[in-house]
Amino acid sequence: MSTTIITVPGTEPYDIRIGRGILGELPELIGSQAQKVLVVHPATLGARAEKLRLDLSEHYEVLLAEIPDAEAGKRVEVASFCWQVMGQSDFTRSDAVIGFGGGAVTDLAGFVAATWLRGIRLIQVPTTLLGMVDASIGGKTGINTNEGKNLVGAFYAPAAVLIDLDTLDGISQMETLAGFGEVVKAGFIAEPEILDILERDVDIATDSHSDEFRRMVELSVALKARVVGEDFKENGLREILNYGHTLGHAVEYAERFQWRHGAAVAIGMVYAAELSRLAGRLSDDVVDRHRSILTSLQLPTSYPAGRWQTLLSVMKRDKKARGSLLRFIVLDDIARPVVLSGPDESLMFAAYQEIGS
Repeated sequence: MSTTIITVPGTEPYDIRIGRGILGELPELIGSQAQKVLVVHPATLGARAEKLRLDLSEHYEVLLAEIPDAEAGKRVEVASFCWQVMGQSDFTRSDAVIGFGGGAVTDLAGFVAATWLRGIRLIQVPTTLLGMVDASIGGKTGINTNEGKNLVGAFYAPAAVLIDLDTLDGISQMETLAGFGEVVKAGFIAEPEILDILERDVDIATDSHSDEFRRMVELSVALKARVVGEDFKENGLREILNYGHTLGHAVEYAERFQWRHGAAVAIGMVYAAELSRLAGRLSDDVVDRHRSILTSLQLPTSYPAGRWQTLLSVMKRDKKARGSLLRFIVLDDIARPVVLSGPDESLMFAAYQEIGS
């Protein structure tokens, strides 16, 4: 099957390439000016990163920076380790960073590239479904602190994103299903075809070698490309991509970042749907559709009832808040997302009771 190219528009447009067996296109994306390349990768991809290093070594001096898996890698100490490697190897502004891994890896790699010499070339090569449809696209980079998720970061667009679907081979089914949290989000806020595909046959839809799987990836990527191309720094339209994330990020924090992002977002979407329903915006049928689709993907739709105060305190210091006002993306209907700013705490609590277990 041929490579699909989706362009992210804007002042500095870049391409997202989607296909199979396309890692060999990396030198073309890195360019001829670079002499050194830093490949940031998790420990679980050590063997694949070494193969990538050998393949690229015909063109560049390639260094590997192995970082902790998942959210444990998104710490300032890890970024400092990468900076140290680059400093000791005399990385210049013509050199490049590759983020090779899941969403946490591409977030960290992007932050490292954005801050080294105030910005060097960045190529994102996501190897998980979550990374492919969300984290690697749009230029949001960041690290976590003890106070919350992604509170420190920068908007920094990559020079290119290369999505090789073959890199999903060997990824656990649980990891892939967790990535569907973001795919389902795209379906509810803008691309209902995704929901239809999942409802027709969830087993075929979640097979990474099926045409249906690739179609959902392309729909999700194209949506994010359109949104971030129009609103790079989240001053308006881009906020719709936060559907399910306000409570979802609070759940991740409450779970000490041990939960997969997509699982937390799944709970956050059901909460946002219930909030929409109680605010008189959304029908019972659409709320039920959230639960049905997410359950078919083995994603959670509830959270312990006694955790509300903890989650509320975390949400109040989330970066999506404006002053003392919490902001939620809710739905008026499928593909009709809107902002609900400063909802009454009694309404928020009532919505939480609907997902409390």
